[in-house]
Amino acid sequence: MTDSRGLPDAAERLSREELAALQLQRLRSTLRHAYDRVDFYRRSFDAAGVHPEDCRSLADLARFPFTTKADLRANYPFGMFAVPQAEVRRVHASSGTTGEPTVVGYTERDLDTWADVVARSLRAAGARPGDKVHVAYGYGLFTGGLGAHYGAERLGCTVIPASGGMTARQVRIIRDFRPEVIMVTPSYMLTLLDEFERQGVDPRSTSLRVGVFGAEPWGEGMRREIEDRFAIDAVDIYGISEVIGPGVAQECVETKDGPHIWEDHFFPEIVDPLTGEPVPDGGHGELVFTSLTKEAMPVVRYRTRDLTRLLPGTARPAFRRMERITGRSDDMVILRGVNLFPAQIEEIVLGTPGIAPHFQLRLTREGRLDHLTVRAEARQGATPEQRAAAASGIVRRVKDGIGVSVAVEIVEPESLERSVGKLKRIVDLRPKGAS
Repeated sequence: MTDSRGLPDAAERLSREELAALQLQRLRSTLRHAYDRVDFYRRSFDAAGVHPEDCRSLADLARFPFTTKADLRANYPFGMFAVPQAEVRRVHASSGTTGEPTVVGYTERDLDTWADVVARSLRAAGARPGDKVHVAYGYGLFTGGLGAHYGAERLGCTVIPASGGMTARQVRIIRDFRPEVIMVTPSYMLTLLDEFERQGVDPRSTSLRVGVFGAEPWGEGMRREIEDRFAIDAVDIYGISEVIGPGVAQECVETKDGPHIWEDHFFPEIVDPLTGEPVPDGGHGELVFTSLTKEAMPVVRYRTRDLTRLLPGTARPAFRRMERITGRSDDMVILRGVNLFPAQIEEIVLGTPGIAPHFQLRLTREGRLDHLTVRAEARQGATPEQRAAAASGIVRRVKDGIGVSVAVEIVEPESLERSVGKLKRIVDLRPKGAS
């Protein structure tokens, strides 16, 4: 836990050897807790021929089976809970837009842990006790709003629970309440940026000092756009509801070189997304998490589908960093045999003169072939010649950098749908079953 002055806590000062010993102790306890209390884990471990006592080192975790989102959905709503219902203090859930929602539960101690890791994250991001924190993540079943809220309070900050939407009102609140910190999705921060300029207010004149952005992948191009136009430090917070919510990892404002994972609570692995085999530190693959301190709903080797790699810690040497998420294995578009992620297109669009940081990818089927159209907004005042040059430039850079041909359509400023939460970059217009 971060102390009342906002100083780094004891866990942040552990050596790697001390951390590993703590992880093994907590891992063995978690495996036993899951096996004894959750029918799914008992059946899963037994089917794989492993038992909690077989985990004698951190490397032994690789012998245990994965948990997937499909497993959570198959046990909807409360089949993955490891404590009696009377001990569950809160539930959150995903939207369930692609199937049954995934439900997560928290004991009182889990909520304390969650507040602690978010407070630690905010301290690493540059927030301090006494700061006002404008929380524009959605409140409700989504973990973002309440997770950010209680973490900011735990650090000793004043919370402005703005939630999402009502963009013009958000701008007024920021101007009138003068927060130092904002927590929001990066795409909605761009929507706020547009609204500031629409109202004739210079975004660089606000009180904001730090932006803590998460809930969707974003790249260096978007960081530059936000930092330059808002005059703030933009840092990445990583979270995943099935593991706890926001606060699993945090980018430090001193280095801005990828989020440090709070490994005293969440044990990370990288595996090959196709084979499931472990990948050594430094290798790219799919991020997998095992919770080390969760009571209500422990997760063992949960496959996040997020693609990244693990790197040594820098600003927080005890904890490894994760490279910025390059995409999700389930968001990957295979276009005529080439793997493509929205984040790759984002970097190209944001680096193109005359183009605003708003774009959308449209997948269509023509005959037997898939086609991708990049729809990108022109900046205000861009001439027809600049728009044409931008379109040809995006086509060329996608072909040269990714190895696939796409169509590009430059649309009018402010014509694409704006985000008020997690942004949907890909619009799949192919016939059902074509993907």
